[in-house]
Amino acid sequence: MAEEVKKECGCGCGSGSKMIGTLIKVILGLGFLVLGILALIRWFPALLIVGKGCIGLFLIMVGVITLAIAKD
Repeated sequence: MAEEVKKECGCGCGSGSKMIGTLIKVILGLGFLVLGILALIRWFPALLIVGKGCIGLFLIMVGVITLAIAKD
C-alpha cells in the first residue's frame, strides 16, 4: 500500500485549523443530537405508529434470512 505524505506549509497554521474544524464538527454533532431528541419527544406517538407498521416487514425479513441460513 502506498503511504500518504502530509505536507505542511511551515507557518504553523495546520494544527489551529484542524482544531477549529474539529470544534465545528463537535458543535454540529451536539446540535443534531439535541434536535433528534427533541423530535423524538415531540413526535413520539407518530414514531409508535411507524414502528407498528414496520413490524410485519421486519418479521418477513427475519424469516427470509433464517431460511437462507438454514439452506446452507
